Amino acid sequence: MIRVQNIYHMLAYAFRVLRGQGYADVATEEFDNAADLCAEILARGVRSQLKRGLGREYVEHVEALSSPRGKIEVTESIKTRSALRRQLVCGYDDLSVDTDMNRILKATMALLVRSDIDKGRKRELKRLLAYFADVGDADLATADWNMRYDRSNQTYRMLMNVCWLAAKGLLQTREDGTTRLMSFLDDQRMSRLYEKFILEYYRQEHPELSADAPYIPWVLDDGFSDMLPAMKSDVTLSRGCTVLVIDAKYYSHTLQQQFDKQTVHSGNLYQIFTYVKNREAQLAGEPHEVSGMLLYAATDEDVQPDCAYHMSGNKISVRTLDLDRPFNEIRAQLDGIAQEHFKEASHV
Repeated sequence: MIRVQNIYHMLAYAFRVLRGQGYADVATEEFDNAADLCAEILARGVRSQLKRGLGREYVEHVEALSSPRGKIEVTESIKTRSALRRQLVCGYDDLSVDTDMNRILKATMALLVRSDIDKGRKRELKRLLAYFADVGDADLATADWNMRYDRSNQTYRMLMNVCWLAAKGLLQTREDGTTRLMSFLDDQRMSRLYEKFILEYYRQEHPELSADAPYIPWVLDDGFSDMLPAMKSDVTLSRGCTVLVIDAKYYSHTLQQQFDKQTVHSGNLYQIFTYVKNREAQLAGEPHEVSGMLLYAATDEDVQPDCAYHMSGNKISVRTLDLDRPFNEIRAQLDGIAQEHFKEASHV
């Protein structure tokens, strides 16, 4: 289980805009469910975007006009006999608010209005929807979420991610084809947020360390790498030649059951061991210390792993992070991991 309030803190690290003045008091509010949290963030974000103006893009139009505009479509004009009406079919671009991002915003707000959220937030979302009168509808189930951002639409990045969380993580399909909104985000969506949160936490709170999510190259004897899978760490912390590779895991069950015995997921352990050994091989020939950690989000299970193994000269830890605790306790545990592995770090 995870406290809804902690979802906000995770989002705030993943998207720094949420730590700005317009969202500061969200951290002190209580939310009944994740849908309420998404509704509050979107309401504030859309209000802020409306002050700047809704994003616009050039949208192509093709229609019969009495006064020619843009490019005259001769073939289409002949085919439709528009000249008989003293018109010509023209193709032209028009700067419009009817963009994909605005459609997704509108559809997500409408979805939240139909869900079980606070009545005050419903009223606010309905009020904001009035500003989207010139924006078309979108089907969130088939929306293309692979968006490109630039300076003109950078303010939409956080809004689109919250929409994605609400549409994909909260919206569930019933057997009869209808939909309902879940109280909490599903594991797949939470897993991505969990990984990004841990990485951004260390980037922002521990500047004395280098925090990244790099690809780890295979160290090969003959250079042949065809069909080998890519190795991309969730979080790699380093200072000098001291390295900690963290694999963040968000599962419903932290341990696997084998013959009445609970063990660490074998695939996870093999994966982190492989990451560590290949990262270590990169540093061969110079003093170094490479460790690995499986950092699971804690579950409601009775047994939670807290182990450290020494394998072929490397320390491999298995730990849990309890997201159902006050955030200052989560912060303390993450800081403790950095302090434990980088003892000379100045940040505590």
